[in-house]
Amino acid sequence: MRLLLDLHPDDYPLEGYRRRQLLDWVFGQGVGSFAAMANLPAELRAELERDYLLNPFREIETVRSTDGSVKYLFTLQDGRQMEAVYMPYLDRKTICVSTMVGCPAKCAFCATGAMGFGRNLTPGEVVGQILAVAGGEGLAPRELRNLVFMGMGEPLLNYEHTMNAARILLHPLALGMSKRRITLSTVGLAKGIRRLAAEDDLGLKLAISLHAPDEETRQRIIPTGAANGISEIMAAAREYQAVTGRRLTFEYSMLRGVNDHPWQAELLADLLSGLVSHVNLIPMNPWDGSGFESSTEAEIQAFYDALEARGVDVSVRRSRGKDAGAACGQLALKRPNAARGEARFGAA
Repeated sequence: MRLLLDLHPDDYPLEGYRRRQLLDWVFGQGVGSFAAMANLPAELRAELERDYLLNPFREIETVRSTDGSVKYLFTLQDGRQMEAVYMPYLDRKTICVSTMVGCPAKCAFCATGAMGFGRNLTPGEVVGQILAVAGGEGLAPRELRNLVFMGMGEPLLNYEHTMNAARILLHPLALGMSKRRITLSTVGLAKGIRRLAAEDDLGLKLAISLHAPDEETRQRIIPTGAANGISEIMAAAREYQAVTGRRLTFEYSMLRGVNDHPWQAELLADLLSGLVSHVNLIPMNPWDGSGFESSTEAEIQAFYDALEARGVDVSVRRSRGKDAGAACGQLALKRPNAARGEARFGAA
């Protein structure tokens, strides 16, 4: 049985206004069953029920943080688990979604990397995270206007499915999101960055998880660094900016005694020279068995000051939901067999 959410809106079953009604039920109201689509004739609902699966999830568990963020643990129809995080702010509502079960990149400080790689998510399993979170938070799906592909997995290694998901999110009869409010985060795959730059209809914001400005440190903490050198990543980043005109974001997890030395701040500033970019310094969200700890506040401030003195646009991005295990993979890593709740959109 095919997952309905895997389809591009232009390929949905039914015709004309019936198709628009179906799309509104799915994306406008976020219903979790065909039976609830009251303005569709009973025979059409029966046909849809026979031919399509609407809900990609078997079970959903939520863990709520005191800061308002919510971690969602999804059990897919095949029993595998992945995560999303809802982050409400005063001026926006953001959701961080996954593109894989686990991750093959195996970054040394990342909980998802410790899980290993399960499989790629389909477009509908990506889009379904947004619908489920909206329902769980009592929102209409189109109220979630900011999205980051920063959850479990490397989006550029699940390229086709991630791009198809993005096109569904952008479609005016689906979620109608703005490409300026969708950010794709990559560990730094140069070929994938160049391929993304050529997607004329997307123009997504790009965040590159650099995490170290020198090859020795980067290859120590990011295994893919051996095949994607810093110079190649930066060349691809410059090409991306030249083609799209978009500002680039560089993610930098602050690991005490590893990548937080003053000379590394200077080298990072050199790498970014001439780029329109922003650096997010991210205090590490600790997890059991990582072998790393976050830089101290004083060390982070010194790194920040060194970058700012060189004219780098920089901020410190505070982790949300530490008490909920909100860093990528933490909840699934701790609870490999646990997922409670009803299997419908918005179950909590």
